Amino acid sequence: MHALELEIIGAGKSFGGFRALDAVSMKIRAGTIHALLGENGAGKSTLVKGLVGYSPLDQGSIQVDRREVEIRGPRVPNQLGIGMVYQHFTLAPSLSVAENLLLSRGDLPWRIRWPAERAALREFMAAMPFRLALERPVSALSAGEKQKLEILKQLYLRRRLLILDEPTSVLTPQEADEVLGLMHALTRRQELTVLMITHKFHEVTAYADDVTVLRKGQCVGSARVADTSPAELAHWMMGRAREEQAVAARAPVPANAPPGLEVSALTVNNDRGVAAVRALSLQVRRGEIVGLAGISGNGQKELVEAMLGQRHALSGRIEVDGAAYGATRAEMRRLRVFALPEEPLRNACIPTLSVAENMALRSFDAAPFKRGGWRIDRGAMRRRAQALIAAFNVRPPLPERPIGTLSGGNVQRAVLARELGDADEGAANVLIVANPVFGLDFASVADIHARLLQARARGAAVLLVSEDLDELLELSDRILVMTEGRIVHAVDDVATQGADRAALGRHMAGHHAAAPQPEAA
Repeated sequence: MHALELEIIGAGKSFGGFRALDAVSMKIRAGTIHALLGENGAGKSTLVKGLVGYSPLDQGSIQVDRREVEIRGPRVPNQLGIGMVYQHFTLAPSLSVAENLLLSRGDLPWRIRWPAERAALREFMAAMPFRLALERPVSALSAGEKQKLEILKQLYLRRRLLILDEPTSVLTPQEADEVLGLMHALTRRQELTVLMITHKFHEVTAYADDVTVLRKGQCVGSARVADTSPAELAHWMMGRAREEQAVAARAPVPANAPPGLEVSALTVNNDRGVAAVRALSLQVRRGEIVGLAGISGNGQKELVEAMLGQRHALSGRIEVDGAAYGATRAEMRRLRVFALPEEPLRNACIPTLSVAENMALRSFDAAPFKRGGWRIDRGAMRRRAQALIAAFNVRPPLPERPIGTLSGGNVQRAVLARELGDADEGAANVLIVANPVFGLDFASVADIHARLLQARARGAAVLLVSEDLDELLELSDRILVMTEGRIVHAVDDVATQGADRAALGRHMAGHHAAAPQPEAA
């Protein structure tokens, strides 16, 4: 098995009158890692779907090892050895590693001869740069091990070019380095070529050989990574240089700043009735951003839901500005608690209602929307929505459109507009934020981060729950690490002194000595 070379010449793709790709050309050298960058909607997904035959291109040609091929479906890419590892796992959790590998073949006989298959799988695994026990159930694997299994599936199918879609989005820093390091080793042995879609500049500079940037369906730049810089890549992506957040220049949190949000010995069950949050305590002072780091599934979701009144807490206490807080709608309004929950379409919206109606959910029964008893002034509701839509760049700019018909990124913007727009009208006391920029493009990320810093500057106590360590390091004054429902590690003075990424990653992965929960204050 040897790495293949792939060249795309003049690729084009239209959806009705919308031009998703326009004359895109790029060359992926054999035995290299080629990074593909671009904001949401830049055309990255359209391009790779054309390469794997999921959505054939309208125009252009594709050359593999300098021979032109026609890709109109998945059969040709499979024959050529082109495979893809998707951002979200495509594994059968109830089956074993061995069964998932066999299932990926798609040509299984009606009767599987397990002794021969297991022998062949053991021989295959022995030749791999990383290994998993064949009998282990997928449900028992960590996120990093699942990502490795996804890659092993493609290598088992003898892929020569692998497309990785955001391969480290669910991994700890150590797992990310291990997976990308293994990809780097395979390319150096000329056994594999990798096309990696990513939004993390440090992954590009650390592991990629070449980089191509798409913007609005066109190729705006392609170069050797050694010949470019993150600032230039950002300029290509956005059409202007990235404005870095001046985190170090932020005013420090006053030592005597009062607590805005305080959680004491909170215990919350998950959907299976098992404790997901275990006697957890934390404190966020006014004018402070506290980042809560952790791998998905360690109780962050249940913690946020309990603080937003979407899940019952078994025990413990929550206070806002020293007052007992039960997360009722009336208390959220009176104590000025605002929230940007994860999966906003499910957790913060009514999909069948319009954008305007969803933007008024917090205050539809108060002035200026409530007039004369229970009459709702829909004109005022629409005018308010139009202002928020313009301020937060929600697309399409149609207040009457059902919010469930918007893209995920635009649903997020609409919820941000409702919460932060209301907070702008009167300083928020507490802002609870969960993965606020997931699925958003580069420019939107910068805008939302700036708004979180503005809320901090106005004196809000901001709890930022995120699986993106870069985001937490950029914005947080302090970072807490949550593992198995507990706070297991705390880092103070992140803005001025920084934090040890490796140490954070070890604690996120659960590699810490048993110890009492650190002080949150």
